[in-house]
Amino acid sequence: MMKDATSISGTTSDVDFAVLLIHGFTGSTTAMRPWADSLEEQGVPTSVPILPGHETHWQDMIGRPYHQWIQRTEDAYDELAATHRRVFVAGLSMGGALALHLATRRNVAGVSLVNPGLVIDSQVAPYAGYLRRVVRSVAPISNDIALPGADENAYPRTPVAAVQELYKLFAQTRARLPLVGAPVQLFRSAVDNVVSDASVHELLKGLEPGILRERIALSRSRHVATLDYDAPKIFKESLRFFTDVTAREEAK
Repeated sequence: MMKDATSISGTTSDVDFAVLLIHGFTGSTTAMRPWADSLEEQGVPTSVPILPGHETHWQDMIGRPYHQWIQRTEDAYDELAATHRRVFVAGLSMGGALALHLATRRNVAGVSLVNPGLVIDSQVAPYAGYLRRVVRSVAPISNDIALPGADENAYPRTPVAAVQELYKLFAQTRARLPLVGAPVQLFRSAVDNVVSDASVHELLKGLEPGILRERIALSRSRHVATLDYDAPKIFKESLRFFTDVTAREEAK
């Protein structure tokens, strides 16, 4: 069953926190559902919203300003926060940037990041606003997964107009990193053909000392690690992180 912000699972559990999971750019909730399913099996309520312009066709991303993605995550957070004392947020790729941005605007309990994007490595990205007038789309950035047969159900093309919005989202998020006060957990794949270490460098540079609590290596996975060999590790270690942070807060 599709889990969206309007359909929250696990709300009958005694667990005192919930988790919002955010997918990536041109991707889909497919990449986050196994993570959500794993949490729900342990009684943790989750929400996996579909970002505007996604899970239809790639042309639907054209004309979507990045603040719609931000608003969608904030709405999903607010819905969870209405019924749960603590809400953690987890994000993959662009979802990581949105998770960090959310942590600067809401009282999130903690942030778990998988290969978060904060930098577009292409040198032409700053000019996407001009290029979109002559080039409508480019090759996809999808299925960077080592596990044979895994499919994130991402778009077959990347709209250039949306790249411009992604560029602006990343720039705004980088500027707001010092405002992140919640503890952060970082999962990083050994091989990532989508997000380079430049994004990790920006994350480490932007966060205040002590905010990054954990950095966990994913030795067998590529970019979409939530569907890759190390997925069980992500599921296990993120649950431990959420539980530990909650326990420390309860002990205060």
